[in-house]
Formats: sequence, structure tokens, C-alpha cells
Amino acid sequence: MASSNSAIGHLLRRAGFGGRPDEYGYYGQMSTSQAVDALVNYDSVADDVDANIGKPGFLTTTSNGAFSPNTVVNDARQRWVFRMVHSNRPLQEKMTLFWHNHFATGYQKIAGATSAADGTRYMAAKSSEDTNHVRGQIEMLRDNALGNFRDILMNIAKDTAMLYWLDGRTNTKAKPQENFAREIMELFTVGVGNYTEPDVYAGARVFTGWNLARSSDGVQQYAYVAAQHETTAKTFSFAVYGDGGKTIPARSAADGMRDGEDFINGLAGNPMTARYLAGKLWKYFVSEFRSAPQAWITRIANTYLANQYEMKPVIREVLLSSEFWDPSSYWARYAWPVEFVVRAIKEVGWNGFSTNNTLTPLSNMGQVLFEPPDVAGWDAGQTWFATGAMLARMNFASTLAGNQKFNLATTAKNAGQGKSAASMQAYFLDQLSTAPLDSSVTAELSSYMTATGAWTGSDAQMQAKSSGLVHLIAGLPEYQLC
Repeated sequence: MASSNSAIGHLLRRAGFGGRPDEYGYYGQMSTSQAVDALVNYDSVADDVDANIGKPGFLTTTSNGAFSPNTVVNDARQRWVFRMVHSNRPLQEKMTLFWHNHFATGYQKIAGATSAADGTRYMAAKSSEDTNHVRGQIEMLRDNALGNFRDILMNIAKDTAMLYWLDGRTNTKAKPQENFAREIMELFTVGVGNYTEPDVYAGARVFTGWNLARSSDGVQQYAYVAAQHETTAKTFSFAVYGDGGKTIPARSAADGMRDGEDFINGLAGNPMTARYLAGKLWKYFVSEFRSAPQAWITRIANTYLANQYEMKPVIREVLLSSEFWDPSSYWARYAWPVEFVVRAIKEVGWNGFSTNNTLTPLSNMGQVLFEPPDVAGWDAGQTWFATGAMLARMNFASTLAGNQKFNLATTAKNAGQGKSAASMQAYFLDQLSTAPLDSSVTAELSSYMTATGAWTGSDAQMQAKSSGLVHLIAGLPEYQLC
């Protein structure tokens, strides 16, 4: 199933997390352009996946007490893994992960400044479920996954978790705090080399007074504190306004919030922001094995600017580009731990498997959701594959395959694949998506299938060999690419 349509498989690995059998069936009926449109226009698909948590036929969850993803961080992590596996809006989840890394924010610091429950709430709460109607950062990013980048920037500047993470809550006119001003330029918009140190200090003064205040219902929320805003003019080395103006004028404290709004508008519209985002999208969606052609960067950047920073047409252009579909782009990304885990679950199966069983393995692989290592996010690429991290991937493949051995054997037998070791091997190589395998690798797999004696197709042999073979395939280096 996984390799029956290489084009759709490529698209689902990049615009999602691989494909469940039903996803291959759904998107496999479409042309690639139709499939891209279906993925991008996910608003037409009901976002009801969370209602399936706890229902038969889906991944299970394991919690200490009632499942509470709005206040217990491990439950929040489980909910996100559940969504990645079962959502019918895969591109929304893939872009949410992209933004989580782009605006990297760590739960531990926020929990340390508040509480474990509030730290989870500010990171992950759904406003429709939270008693105080808090919308956590991840939910904001999910709601805006293909929205307007300027809106995302404005939301992130006022986000409670971010105001804790980069110390915006302490940014006052007496002591301007530079952390957010630096990162909004260096990591979120124009990138290194496109701003100066004086820009950082001016940016810090722009956001003075963008603080937090406790609401009547007891939660911390963004508040513009006029008395803490530094009112003088702020001049930058780049244009802030469309007419080329580089200076945000002096304003009264009461009107000072406009400083931050003007600055964000200027950053969102900066041509270097467009190119910086295009470069990140190339690595995330197209290839980590070769550099983006400048013509591609220019085309994607122009799409961003021409559409007034709307991300939907940008991502559609990325996914329809000839560079995305070039054969050299297939299998040209290193799967992040969560991409590896979710794809394996989709392809191997999940009946009776708990999302909780992914959390420790993900940590051992180097990725904890809601806990990027620092403000720069995860250092992706080959760095995922330290010896211990690769062993963790192999161990997870073993755990999942062992858990699913009865289901694997049954589905293979029902598909008529128990007649020979060769047919079993071919069947599971089709079910699991790998980069092209060298003949020596397939020969080693064949040796495993017959290592314990002649093939009989008995139930015990089917269970043992199907589980073992799936473990070996999912542990291959070729399975770590996507």
C-alpha cells in the first residue's frame, strides 16, 4: 500500500506524516494537483478528530487519572500524537509542527514560572474546553497553520507562553528586555545578517509595555501597559513602512501599542522575511540534501508578498513546484522523530497501542513535543541520528511491531500472503514506505525470513516473522528518510 503510488506517497510524507490505508485510498484516486488542493483546503474537512479519543478502533491514551490534555502536559503530548495519526487534515498538523519549531517555546520554563497545569494550559489548551477559555500557543498555531503570517506574528507577540518564554512580561521602559526583539528578527522573520544590534535595542523599546496581567478569572493574558511604554521615536536599519520610512514616530503612551503593530507589519512585509521563510520551507518540504535554487526562493518569496503574507497560496506553490516533484526530492529529508513514529504507527497499525508508549521513545530519539531545546528549535537533519537516538528508533520499531504481531499476521494472511516467505516479504515491503533498497538489503531480509527453517505458513510462524520483518524494515536507514 505504501509504495503502490510513489507520487502520492511522497506527497503524504511531506504534507503529512505518511498515509493510513484509508488515506492512500482517498488521495490515490486523485491526480497530484487534486491531492494538493485537497490537502491545502483542509477547512472543508471537519476537525472532529479529538472526539475519537477513547473510542474503539483508534489509538488509546494512558493517563494518571482522567485524561486532561489542557492541564497535563503528557496528556497534551498524547493528544497531539493522536491527532497526527488520525486527523483527516494532515497538512494542518504538519504546519503546526513547522510553526512549533519556528516559534520554538519550551513548556518547562513556563511551568516553572506558573505551575504545571498553567504551563500546559498556556502551551496547549483548547479554548472551547478550558474553564477560562485559554487558547494555548499550539492551538493558536493550529488555527493559523495556513493563515496570514502577519497575524501569526501578532498573535505570537501577545501569546502568554511566548511572553514568559522570551521575558516580554518584564519588558518595561525603565529596563527594555531585548530577548523577543532579537528573536523576532533573527529567528522569526528577516534572519541573521539582516538586522543590527541597534535594531535589537530599538525593537526592545517598541515592545515595552507588551506585558501580562492577571484577568478576573485568574489567568495571565496579554495586556498593553501604557505606563510601561517608552514613547520616543525608534529608528531601524531597514524600512518599517511601505514608503521606505525607517523610523517609528514618537507617540503618546496611550497610543504606544501601535509601535509594535507597525514593527510587526514592517517585518512581515520585508522581502528578506519572504526569502527567509522560503528557505525554511525548502528544507521542511522539499530537500535537506541540496540547496534551494535561488529561482525557487524568489518564486516562493514573490508568492508570499503578492498574496499579502497568506500562507495557503505559498504552501500550495511549494507543493506544486517542479522542484518538489523532481525525483531527486524523493527521500531527501531526514525524518524527525515524531515523523518517524507517526508514520510507523500509520503503516504498521495501532490497535491496542497507546500514545503514551511514544513519549519516552520520542524523548530518547531527541524530540519532546512542547520542549524544543532552545529558542532556535530542534537542530534537524543528520543530527537526529546519534547512536543512542538511532537505537531508540530501532527499539520503538520492535515495540510497535511486537504489539501488532497478531494484527500483522492476520492482515497478511487475509491478503493471501502466507503462502511463501517471499510473498510475505514483498507484502510488508509494500506496506512500509522506504527509500529504494539495495539488493543486498533485500537479500538480508530474505535470509531472516528463512533463517529458522523452511516456510510453513503456520499461525505461529506468521506472527513471529511478520513482527520481526516489520521491526527490521522500520529500523532500516532507508526508513529514516521521508
